[in-house]
Amino acid sequence: MPTTKLDILVLLRETNDPRPPARVTARGASISDRGLRRVPNPADLAALEEALFLKDTLSARVTVLAIGPKRLDDTLRVGCAMGADRAIRFWDHGCEGADATADARVLARIVTILSPSLVFSGNRLADRGDDPVPALAAASAGMPCLTAAIEVALDKSGISTLRSSDRGARQNVSAPFPCTVLFEEVRIPRYPSVDDITRSITAPVESWNLTNLGLPFWEIGATGAYLAADDYGVPRPDPVRVVTPDPNLPAFERILSLLSGGIKARAGKINALPVDATIDGLIQIFEEEGLLEGSA
Repeated sequence: MPTTKLDILVLLRETNDPRPPARVTARGASISDRGLRRVPNPADLAALEEALFLKDTLSARVTVLAIGPKRLDDTLRVGCAMGADRAIRFWDHGCEGADATADARVLARIVTILSPSLVFSGNRLADRGDDPVPALAAASAGMPCLTAAIEVALDKSGISTLRSSDRGARQNVSAPFPCTVLFEEVRIPRYPSVDDITRSITAPVESWNLTNLGLPFWEIGATGAYLAADDYGVPRPDPVRVVTPDPNLPAFERILSLLSGGIKARAGKINALPVDATIDGLIQIFEEEGLLEGSA
């Protein structure tokens, strides 16, 4: 068991609900691509449940964190209803256009300020897959990062996790405090009571910005992005215009005409002539093809 009281920071992110909005009418059910719902990331809620379990058993202190606009206050209040002790939301207009590296700087700075014993989050996002931000933030803050965790156990020196590996294998991995742990969606989040939900409506949510972090604006957002997508163009297809072959031709010749783009194959000729004779021969060919002005 740890000798000091645990302080756990849980990163909550939002994802697009994979179930599109459906509308049932007299003619049947229809699905609209407008008004997609945003919901808390399921793996993050599983990580929060693990943190709340440690709170119940070891009297840990749980802080939920969200990075994004004001609508994420609802996600944080869900965490408060489940039993979190503190809620923090960071957002600054300078964060717009950021990539994983810029977002990791923000998260690493928040972790440095709060100095938690453990940082919990989900191993992946439901709608976008793997998210490198927590791992990059842990590396920036000098913390070990354990991924794909299924179970955790604590002792005086640190944390041990049972993690999922390839082809159903399992690994036992240990790391000292402080540590970042990314959980698989294994634990089922608890459902808060009506009283807890009612209290969470008025739960305070701390609002942080760049002033609280002390980060220069050029290290976040689009100016701090290293992985921004570069401009690129997709080549347009160049369709070949095919002339309808003569229906009087045999089938084999019609097929060859289609495969050649409607251009009739010519017999190749090699002429070894003097320069003047070669020029006269080319002029004659151009006149026969009607490529010269005034020619038939």
